[in-house]
Amino acid sequence: MIRRFSHATIYVLDQESAKKFYTEKLGFETRSDVTAEGFRWLTVAPPDQPDLEIILAEPRPPMFDAETAEQFRQLIAKGAFGAGVMRTDDCQGAFRELSARGVVFLQEPAERPYGVEAVFRDESGNWFSLTQRRD
Repeated sequence: MIRRFSHATIYVLDQESAKKFYTEKLGFETRSDVTAEGFRWLTVAPPDQPDLEIILAEPRPPMFDAETAEQFRQLIAKGAFGAGVMRTDDCQGAFRELSARGVVFLQEPAERPYGVEAVFRDESGNWFSLTQRRD
């Protein structure tokens, strides 16, 4: 039986730039960074979440054919993908800290039926909900 969801993929335009964004601006740690036969396996994760690795992958062959990879890259850069929700205990505080580190927010923290939410983008164009849940 399946026990856990261990890896999730975020497609990025440049792995090195993405690594800096996720580690230096968001405070994630690098879990894997291995290059073999022209393919780079790069994963990051929040330090307090040991059972998850986020794969930062560039859409390109052999994962995609060249035409599809280019279409995918254009959609990423356009901001067409919401890549997920990142949870915080203090949305206002996280907003201030991340803004000071240069993270671009599309929406400042606001009350929602489920808690407090802000929305930011990574350097590739993917957007994320930063949510403080109402428990």
